Amino acid sequence: MRVLGVDPGLTRCGVGVVEGVAGRPLTMLGVGVVRTPADAEPAHRLVAVEQGIEAWLDEHRPEYVAVERVFSQHNVRTVMGTAQASAVAMLCAARRGIPVALHTPSEVKAAVTGTGRADKAQVGAMVTRLLRLAAPPKPADAADALALAICHIWRAPAQNRLQQAVALHAARTPPAAPKGRTE
Repeated sequence: MRVLGVDPGLTRCGVGVVEGVAGRPLTMLGVGVVRTPADAEPAHRLVAVEQGIEAWLDEHRPEYVAVERVFSQHNVRTVMGTAQASAVAMLCAARRGIPVALHTPSEVKAAVTGTGRADKAQVGAMVTRLLRLAAPPKPADAADALALAICHIWRAPAQNRLQQAVALHAARTPPAAPKGRTE
């Protein structure tokens, strides 16, 4: 499985590609950051994020895109930029028919470090160890993108089995009769 992890941000959008399967050693295929100038118009910054993500999709041809789920923050401007960059990443993947998975920050931290309360340094250290890198990827946005990809590789098999079970149950369960209608 090849996954592009995206740590969305309007100034720095972390991207990282990891290949592998759960239970086996993983391989980093690329890591970086799509940057936009803070003084540029938001629409132009979003175009730059789109172009950067499209370039990563062209180069690495991932089977899945894992994006950090935006959560409420105290700084509304920050959360807006993050949400917009997240939407651009999802749009780029959907346009190509690539499945998108959203993972919360605590899910990613728990998958990679064993605790949902890990700090940036702990995530970077575990990403370095899991991918057998010489040093933690810099900046932290890049390490977070790799952590997202790792999280998806490890969680996708269980999530897929759960979705299949729910779909099978729904197919076997007859639809309920409408309530309140008598004829």
